[in-house]
Amino acid sequence: MKASRLLHLLLLLQTRQRLTTTELAARLEVSRRTVLRDVEALSTAGVPVYAERGRNGGIVLLSSARLSASHLEPPELEALSVAGLDSALRERMGLTAVWESAERKIAARQAAAPESPSPLRLADLVLVDSTAWFAAPEAAVEVSDLASTLRHRRRLRILYRRSAESQASTRVVDPYGIVAKSGRWYLVADDQGDSRLLALERLSAFEQLDAPAVLQPGETLRTRWAVLKKRTEEQDRVSVTIRLPEKGLDLARRILGTRIHHVSDAEKGSCVVVVRYPDIESVRQLLQFGDHIEVLAPETARARISQLARGLADSHSTPAS
Repeated sequence: MKASRLLHLLLLLQTRQRLTTTELAARLEVSRRTVLRDVEALSTAGVPVYAERGRNGGIVLLSSARLSASHLEPPELEALSVAGLDSALRERMGLTAVWESAERKIAARQAAAPESPSPLRLADLVLVDSTAWFAAPEAAVEVSDLASTLRHRRRLRILYRRSAESQASTRVVDPYGIVAKSGRWYLVADDQGDSRLLALERLSAFEQLDAPAVLQPGETLRTRWAVLKKRTEEQDRVSVTIRLPEKGLDLARRILGTRIHHVSDAEKGSCVVVVRYPDIESVRQLLQFGDHIEVLAPETARARISQLARGLADSHSTPAS
């Protein structure tokens, strides 16, 4: 723990070159006395760092010092290899600490480089947030534990509930890996030879077996994901035509996403939109638009929306008991 703290202290000083003991104590989450002991230990080891007294004093690292502390360790390189994860997803993977360590080293290396004409970094201008709007589905199992288990490339016995089932069942799968998609986690695996996308919020338990995973020849997590993603997005067989106000089109795009197949030109403030669903029952999604839309076709979709709306009206016609 002390070695890690000393490295952190060096990286902070390489970035700023002078910090007060109060600032360092707050950043390192230790006492000022501990900071002074760490500085003494570094100085004894030959590191050009010292405590400067006085009103403008602090802990100082000589500007001529060239530290080699900015090299990345293997766990830090692994964390950077999944840079698409945002802070919440990194936390679920157990990568927060090594990610922050890598960031400190990168910041120290940038500070030691000649000053750029532009003071802004790309990280100051681009933020990645992979969580879904208005929802935060949680995985039922620890994602970091599952990821660690998958490193061994063994078969898994899982307890999983399919979306159409009320009870979970046990099955044995051959896993390729896990995918984070729009704030949700999925296990990509072969189930009796058929590739499956298994939502982790419906996976309640897993157990590593002694048998090695039997994967399809030449297939990887990325190739399997590409096939499953395409299969999921192309399974829509029912085209539903709706009319909605032109000003609601942006909201519709955000909610319906790639389900929108066609949008007509606006006429009298309204647009006609064709939405594709796997079945008629999926028109339930359109209820969240309330009275801002009208289902035009097919007649089965109009009838189902009418039935659902009547059910809602009936359940709200009397005070809640």
